[in-house]
Amino acid sequence: MQRDVAALYTTHYGWLQGWLRKKVGNAFDAADLAQDTFVRILGAREPQAIDVPCAYLTTVARGVLINWCRRQALERAYLEALALLPAPEAPSPEQRAVVLETLHEIDAMLDALPPLARRAFLLSQLDGMKYEDIARQLGVSLTSVKRYMAQAFRQCLALMD
Repeated sequence: MQRDVAALYTTHYGWLQGWLRKKVGNAFDAADLAQDTFVRILGAREPQAIDVPCAYLTTVARGVLINWCRRQALERAYLEALALLPAPEAPSPEQRAVVLETLHEIDAMLDALPPLARRAFLLSQLDGMKYEDIARQLGVSLTSVKRYMAQAFRQCLALMD
């Protein structure tokens, strides 16, 4: 598997980096994303026979790019919220880094949840809705909402380990 990825890397890295550069607008981020794409391929559980390398790389790179865009949007939203704070209340650069990393972990945890579980969790935690109201809004049983919440809380606990 590693030999196949090494050959894929040697042959197609430049092409992939160029493709990503067109998407993100700069060579530095494109190089990081191309590297992340190959790391993801190396981490794949089951090696695949790659018939069309450019199509395969594009598919994997799109997933990496989507995650990167989400991360950028999350960081922008956080920094915009910080800009509204008076200077004495603004966190230090170290605190900002810790908060950003935590936000990314929470985002990844929420993304790993099934859509209804994620929605139930957000309605409960952000909107303060009661489980009965969530069940009505989602059109599911109260038992389902409790199951969704348990699933979400298990994910939260996993983040703490």
